[in-house]
Amino acid sequence: MSDKFDYDLIIIGAGVGGHGAALHAIACGLKTAIVEDNVMGGTCVNRGCIPSKALLAASGKVREMRAKHHLKALGIEVGEVNFDRGAIASHADNLVLKLRGDLTNSLKRLGVDILEGRGRIAGEQKVSVGNKIYTAKDIILATGSEPFVPRGVQLDGKTVYTSDQAVRLETLPQWVAIIGSGYIGLEFADVYTALGSEVTMIEALDVLMPGFDPDIAKIAERILLKPRDIETRTGVFATKITAGSPVKIELTDAKTKKVVEVLEVDACLVATGRIPLTKDLGLENVGLAPNQRGFIEVDDRMATSVPHLWAIGDATGKMMLAHAASAQGIVAVENICDRPATVDYQSIPAAAFTHPEVSFVGLTEPQAKEKGSAEGFKVANTKSYFKGNSKAIAEGETEGLAKIIYREDTGELLGVHIIGIHAADLIHEASAAIRDRQTVQKLATIVHAHPTLSEVLDEAYKRAAHI
Repeated sequence: MSDKFDYDLIIIGAGVGGHGAALHAIACGLKTAIVEDNVMGGTCVNRGCIPSKALLAASGKVREMRAKHHLKALGIEVGEVNFDRGAIASHADNLVLKLRGDLTNSLKRLGVDILEGRGRIAGEQKVSVGNKIYTAKDIILATGSEPFVPRGVQLDGKTVYTSDQAVRLETLPQWVAIIGSGYIGLEFADVYTALGSEVTMIEALDVLMPGFDPDIAKIAERILLKPRDIETRTGVFATKITAGSPVKIELTDAKTKKVVEVLEVDACLVATGRIPLTKDLGLENVGLAPNQRGFIEVDDRMATSVPHLWAIGDATGKMMLAHAASAQGIVAVENICDRPATVDYQSIPAAAFTHPEVSFVGLTEPQAKEKGSAEGFKVANTKSYFKGNSKAIAEGETEGLAKIIYREDTGELLGVHIIGIHAADLIHEASAAIRDRQTVQKLATIVHAHPTLSEVLDEAYKRAAHI
């Protein structure tokens, strides 16, 4: 480290991305500090991935034990199944506290300095924390995001709230409206219906789950929504939401812009996406400004247009997933150490931890066809089904499919989409294959253990390769 800097690297934001970058920086021999003005762990640990998965795990057990017809088919009989809402909420809280502590301790143990307070850019290679200014050869912005709340929505944190409050599970409303049918909306619909709530899901676009491959969205609607206490509204905006008892939701037709219905429900979860936390960072002090959507623009190396200033995670808007932020942090540190690296976004998987799970990596079929049209190749797809998988049959969990998308000419794998039991675990084989630009012909020669759920992909590869 040069004598003129306090640190080799200062990271502003101690979420999953900042934490991963700090650990890698220490491994690379960089004197590192991390700045956090809230609690360690960011959104993922405190208000996102971790507590929501704890709720999904507990509510999923309730759903499973109440599925008496399914259990009876396995030779199991159970009596009445009860649960304690407060205990389920405590399970999530305790997990958050444990992982937050583990994260903090790992940083301290490895010698990362933790600077508590609001971190701002004070000038080139300078960071202010409170009244003190620190210097660093390089700075990484890892400030994350927060829930997006549309105009006309009145939040009170009790009857109208975002996922930040929903993960606390302070109440179980009898009837809850969920605005949005993305990952957050799907997962909380899963939790609420498992614990006895009725759900109305409201989507502004004409189709549900617009971010998913169309075939997967169609299956998901059939097995995740229609059999449960979920009604859906598509093509309407929730233009006005008034907190209270009841909550009043004014629905406006997306095309005519006319009010078509006023719902009265017990509670409303606003799950309309996330926006970056990039305000009041002092970016103007180095001549940098976020783009119109509030994101900090970076190149493939995670570098901003300002020398020695980098940005990762949700603040960049590249791929708003915790594990993507962690990957970006490692890439940024590699480039700081003069070892050129980039992020392969096509090979980063994503998942919704519903029951059953949904996962995907790479391109959807429409995206692949658009790419094929631009580059002059044709796209093919093949599906295989859990109902033909021995392990799924043994588990009594045969709903779902795996869909692979590939080039007709070369066989290169372009995308994989799975809905079914343990889909979130199965996707990583496909992620590695896309990273290595593997062909379906090569993948069809992989030997999968039998009987395992992974054979659902094996079957898809073999069908595509005509083996």
